[in-house]
Amino acid sequence: MTTREKLRIGLFGYGCVGQGLHDVLNSSRGFKADIIRICVKDRKKRRRIPMSNFTFDKNDILNDPSINLIVELIDDADEAFNIVTTAMKKGKNVVTANKVMVANHFRELVDLQEKHGVSLLYEASAGASIPIIRNLEEYYDNELLHSLRGILNGTTNYVLTRMHNDGTDYSAALKEAQEKGFAESDPTLDVEGWDAKYKLCIITGHAYGLFLDPGEVFHYGINRISTFDIRYAKEKGYKIKLVPFVGKTNENTITSFVLPRFISSDKYLYNVDNEYNGVITEAAFADKQFFSGKGAGGHPTGSAVLSDISANSYGYRYEYKKYQQGTVSNYTRDHKLEIYLRYRNEKDRKLFALKEISEYFSSRQYKYVIGVVNLETLYSLREQLKDLDVFIVNTGRKFPGHPISSR
Repeated sequence: MTTREKLRIGLFGYGCVGQGLHDVLNSSRGFKADIIRICVKDRKKRRRIPMSNFTFDKNDILNDPSINLIVELIDDADEAFNIVTTAMKKGKNVVTANKVMVANHFRELVDLQEKHGVSLLYEASAGASIPIIRNLEEYYDNELLHSLRGILNGTTNYVLTRMHNDGTDYSAALKEAQEKGFAESDPTLDVEGWDAKYKLCIITGHAYGLFLDPGEVFHYGINRISTFDIRYAKEKGYKIKLVPFVGKTNENTITSFVLPRFISSDKYLYNVDNEYNGVITEAAFADKQFFSGKGAGGHPTGSAVLSDISANSYGYRYEYKKYQQGTVSNYTRDHKLEIYLRYRNEKDRKLFALKEISEYFSSRQYKYVIGVVNLETLYSLREQLKDLDVFIVNTGRKFPGHPISSR
């Protein structure tokens, strides 16, 4: 039987997730771990526990030999990388929830773990309360995974749910999400699709063993959505969800992207609403499996951090088995997608070079067209898209020429 190491934790950050972790850790009966010191930045902010628990100098934690686990829960990705890499070089294990830091330095962090014989766990960075990384590492370690898709951002899902169910416009729904603590005061990372992309890149590393540069993956968010788009979807029996996708295009090649998507009522993701997340895996032997759980909030994310802390007490490390196997070696954006394009100016529509147009509508206020575009074309337009008066939705159409569907 594996014995559990007594954990002495140095915690960085005491915001929403840090406090959530503190709560779930104090409620846990399974094991004991002591938070020795908490490092925070704001000296003037009032805290709910005595100030004797805090320090403002990161070295008070990093240089303390009695602290054997660093838990990093701050917003600043650059500073998080500095803290995490310093800790690993000092032989300390680390748990983090910082998806921006992990995604942008993925390969380097994996190499550092190997070099220094330490463990870096980050379940909370990818699916909040859904244990998707651990499942990919353990359950799908030798499984032929065809694809993975889902809802990985609770903020956008809450906004889209309010727009669909209650007719709330985008701005009001986003304000509600901020008031409930699901969205930051600056929601750019969430609503523009960055957050979902970073999570998708992390998941891809465990699902297929490729450490993708986030800059190479196309993403498009919901910040351009209108009530017309919601009305169109409802009339067709769909909901619009922001859905990251990664999947094989042939035996050793994958593609990935983040796009809003039409979801019909017979699909698993249709009933994943509000701040909940949902992930669907499709594999050769296990077939289709569905995971769902809360995707925003301090306690759900804190529970995932606690799970990593518990695993750390047993000496658990990610093995990156798919990376070791090397079965997937290529990444491509040469991939056909059918999209709904709502636009105002004809010159904007022409940029997409749509083929196989199956539907077209034009009025004074709105125009839309449904046609096929290559993912490479969308990627080439990524900078222009920020300024175009358009909205794009993946219809989810299957293509016979694609070995693996994005349906």
